[in-house]
Amino acid sequence: MDNGLQGIVFDINCRQCSRLAGFLDEVKLKNPSYFCKPVPPFGDASARLLIVGLAPGMHGANRTGRPFTGDHAGVLLYETLHKFGFATQPNSISADDALRLINCRISNSVKCLPPENKPLPVEIATCNQYLAEELRLLPENSVILVLGNVAHLAVIKAFGFKIKDYKFAHAARHSLPNGLILYDSYHCSRYNTQTRRLTGAMFHEVFAEIQHELKGD
Repeated sequence: MDNGLQGIVFDINCRQCSRLAGFLDEVKLKNPSYFCKPVPPFGDASARLLIVGLAPGMHGANRTGRPFTGDHAGVLLYETLHKFGFATQPNSISADDALRLINCRISNSVKCLPPENKPLPVEIATCNQYLAEELRLLPENSVILVLGNVAHLAVIKAFGFKIKDYKFAHAARHSLPNGLILYDSYHCSRYNTQTRRLTGAMFHEVFAEIQHELKGD
């Protein structure tokens, strides 16, 4: 994450959610080498594409300290980012590899690993303050891509818009009142890709639309 965002949209020492903080402590005891802290956003601080996921995965971002890195969930995401020119390489191996994002940043609705990958509504609401500030700092004509309905709802809440006006659907495009564009996609989780609820072609189609959007085509 660019240091220009540190402390504004993210707090690595945050322990406001006691359940999540306690769970991270437990996981750290069992896995001393794991990151086990709130996971910072990754990418370009001035990016016009912000990707918002759900939360860090146990053996992915929670282990490595970088969103969607180290587990299956990031395979399709980083391959697609590279294909469409948003990443310098097609895979993300560790937080200190050579990968760089181009005009793109990846964040999460909840910055801490939740038990069973299921954050509570109160935890999503608590972490929403960081997401709201990150969204507020986006440049004009930016695009937000949400991965899954939880991220979709978190973004709508962060903007203070009415949920009923913006229904989640894969590949949906929403023109927001603040001039930003919101795209929806199914989450690139192992379950969704293995059951083919989300295929590579489906994911690529969303990114093709985003690429045209950012170029003003």
